[in-house]
Amino acid sequence: MSAPAPPRRDAQPGTSEFRFHVQVPGRVAAITPAVERVMAALRALPRVRGREFEIETALREALSNAVRHGCREEAGKSVDVTLTADAEPGVLIVVSDPGRGFDPTQVPSPTVGPNVYRHHGRGLYLIRQLMDEVTFARDGAEIRMRKR
Repeated sequence: MSAPAPPRRDAQPGTSEFRFHVQVPGRVAAITPAVERVMAALRALPRVRGREFEIETALREALSNAVRHGCREEAGKSVDVTLTADAEPGVLIVVSDPGRGFDPTQVPSPTVGPNVYRHHGRGLYLIRQLMDEVTFARDGAEIRMRKR
């Protein structure tokens, strides 16, 4: 079992821009080590203090979806995670996978009808509740999450 690729830092914390990138193998076992690395980088940014739980939970859900659906849990595929702190308030986290994507408007709400009793299908709901801004690109193969 190999670890996620080493992170790339394009700028340092405390400067006007901070960018951190990590590539995550398409295996479920790679999710937690990747989340820990991103969160360690994020904790260097004072602008997110007190919001770590929300960010970590949303990141974990986004990575889980990317690995399970985008990579189909194939170790030869990978997910890119980029954390950016720039002139905008808060941080932007982008999770991008090699999959075909999906239509987020077609994902049923886990809060109504029989979906309440399902054992899965709550990831996007949680992400939307925890983050201040959530958008999708590349036909759903990329999620952009901002926490202010």
